[in-house]
Amino acid sequence: MTADSGSTRRRGAALEADILDAVWEELAAVGYARLTMEGVAARARTGKQVLYRRWPNRAQLVKAALPHRFGTIVDQVPDTGELRADVLGVLRLMAERQRDMGSDVVVGLLGEAPELDPTTFGIMQDVTRTLLERAAKRGEIATADLPARVITVPAALLRYEMMLSRTSIEDHVLVEIVDEVFLPLVGRADTPEARTSGGDGTGL
Repeated sequence: MTADSGSTRRRGAALEADILDAVWEELAAVGYARLTMEGVAARARTGKQVLYRRWPNRAQLVKAALPHRFGTIVDQVPDTGELRADVLGVLRLMAERQRDMGSDVVVGLLGEAPELDPTTFGIMQDVTRTLLERAAKRGEIATADLPARVITVPAALLRYEMMLSRTSIEDHVLVEIVDEVFLPLVGRADTPEARTSGGDGTGL
């Protein structure tokens, strides 16, 4: 079957699914560094122009393949009734995704961050803001109206760890990000320092 005949038989969602499946097959075969639009197109039995009509570069293509393979973190946001557990839960989902994707893909994507849609990294900011709003309604923190740079801290620090490490991120790193950096920034008293100093956990 030629590339042209494959592309004429498949349309819309069916063709896109084949392409996104081909992304992961190609990544497994050659790795992120050697991934090309041409290679994915050949594996999907279509023309590279079909890919470029949907995705302007390989970073955008791989990003599109993530929810196709793993689902989205937005659909898995925890709601435990406690801010600390919720944020840890989100970071653990991110770390689990890193293990599933492989460090090669994670580091490759982060290294080409300027090639990604500007809204890409805003997703985790929106997730964290949702967790903060819930916590504020419960009275855990005084307000969820915090600077954007504070809200992005957990995901940004985890991405930094991912860039430095070629192995899976250990859970104690996630705990340190939450307990030693993020919770003190948002004004929650239920941190290790507050517990040892007799804080009552009200955040006041």
